[in-house]
Amino acid sequence: MSHLKLGEILTRQGLITEKQLQEAIDVQKKEKGRIGEILVKLGMISEENMAAALGTQLGIPYYSSKNLELLKPQENQDLDKSVPAEFAKKNCVLPLSHHLNSLTCAVYDPLDLLLLDNLKRIAGCEINLVIATPTAIHEAINEFYFKQGAEGSPSMLDRAVERSYVQSKGNDLISISKEVRNETAELSLDKLIAKAEEAPVVKLVDLIIRQSIDERASDIHIEPFEGKITLRYRIDGKLYSVPPPAPHLHLPIVSRIKILAKMDIAEKRLPQDGSIMAKLESRTVDIRVSTIPTVWGEKVVMRILDKGAVPLELAGLGFDAKQVDLLRKALAAPYGLFFVTGPTGSGKSTTLYAAVSETIDPAKNIITVEDPVEYKIDGINQVAIKPDIGLTFAAALRAFLRQDPDVIMVGEIRDQETASICVRAALTGHFVLSTLHTNDAASAITRLVDIGVPHYLLTPSLVMVMGQRLARRLCQKCKEPYEPNPEQHGGIEFKSDLIYRAGGCEACKGSGYKGRIVVAEVMPVDDSIRALISRAASHAEIRDTARKNGMTTIFESGIRLVEKGFTSYDEVCRISVDA
Repeated sequence: MSHLKLGEILTRQGLITEKQLQEAIDVQKKEKGRIGEILVKLGMISEENMAAALGTQLGIPYYSSKNLELLKPQENQDLDKSVPAEFAKKNCVLPLSHHLNSLTCAVYDPLDLLLLDNLKRIAGCEINLVIATPTAIHEAINEFYFKQGAEGSPSMLDRAVERSYVQSKGNDLISISKEVRNETAELSLDKLIAKAEEAPVVKLVDLIIRQSIDERASDIHIEPFEGKITLRYRIDGKLYSVPPPAPHLHLPIVSRIKILAKMDIAEKRLPQDGSIMAKLESRTVDIRVSTIPTVWGEKVVMRILDKGAVPLELAGLGFDAKQVDLLRKALAAPYGLFFVTGPTGSGKSTTLYAAVSETIDPAKNIITVEDPVEYKIDGINQVAIKPDIGLTFAAALRAFLRQDPDVIMVGEIRDQETASICVRAALTGHFVLSTLHTNDAASAITRLVDIGVPHYLLTPSLVMVMGQRLARRLCQKCKEPYEPNPEQHGGIEFKSDLIYRAGGCEACKGSGYKGRIVVAEVMPVDDSIRALISRAASHAEIRDTARKNGMTTIFESGIRLVEKGFTSYDEVCRISVDA
């Protein structure tokens, strides 16, 4: 062990300068934390050099990424039982070998005494440490716990599922693996159903769904390729790979999902759609299932609609107080058209649900037509379209008007017929809410005209148009403060002395973001806007007038969120490039 401080070791090795060390020390005084972590965060030193220097200081062996074979756990020692996969991944620790009454583990932070104590408690023995970078450790963890072993042997994930859920079944999962491996993909219907109903497969599918919900995923992607499966979760709008099951389990997994979704288990040549109602503790989660045939088998995508994870109220979505007041004022109108606009994936449907929820009243008859119904809301009559039998948006709307409605919600306006019925319903005393695919609020008006809605009908019926995007929230555990520079931010003068940018930690999977927030522009349709509509004014004229009337654009709303520390300047630029 060296008696030198870590900073001295790094400067003596020429990896940092005295000036850089002092800068890091200054940051340390403000933010606390260890000097090594700060140097890495500031980009002054790599993880590799940091880990090597720490090994030198503490006299602990350092396993370089150039010698990754050292990070291969010894076989036949049941190391995954000593350190469970979940603990290993969460704490960036890899068990390497047992010797007498000690367990050797690779860690990045050997000074984490709490981790060392937990390791001793879990393993029930003394712990010896070696140092490696987080990247190298996580790669080795995935290889050891989650990937398929040599010659197609079942993965650690397979065995973990077996131990966790089907301990009484012995080697069921392994026997399934062997059986599936020795058969062709052309199984009989009876065999497909039998395999899909076996306990380990049932529990594995359950594990995938539960894990995705715990991770706040909106979608699950199960994709077959040559010799492997990929499993990905869409979290905060981006896809993340997670350790997949072994490839020989693809067929039983897909078959199990099809059974749950009431799909044709024997049909593999055509795309199919279905749905699952998953009960999770005290709530029910809707899951929409879609399959398509690919050259390597069927790809499955499951859309998770967890009402418990989404606040279906305007104040909880991220609108500021002024915007909420404007929206509630518009929603209190006795009749008219209310539109939410934005590109695919901008959160329009969730905002529409929050808006229609504001109108719920025992004295009102509220009806919706959707494709499909995403969230079931008490007190609202919800209808899913079925084009194959003639129940389209337009057909449903015509039927609604004979149902004495007060409020009508239309999931999306896709054609001239649906748009015209909505406008006429608004003009005859009904409040109609819907969505449009446009880049901003003002362009919704020109889109409706392009669809075929006459100006003279649109002018008196429109009461509110809002445009929105979803920005990723900065992770509160690792967001990094800095002083904004107008030259680096398009000349913008921020009201805050400090704003934040993305960092990266285990809590946010290294992305620097966790969760999402609405960034919106709210455009009430007043007399000045109506005058522009009646004379067929351009999109630019309508937008300029709305701004003069006090509308905050999507970009401007985003900047306010940056000043409050909710998101980053880079994220606002990303989502508002076409707004």
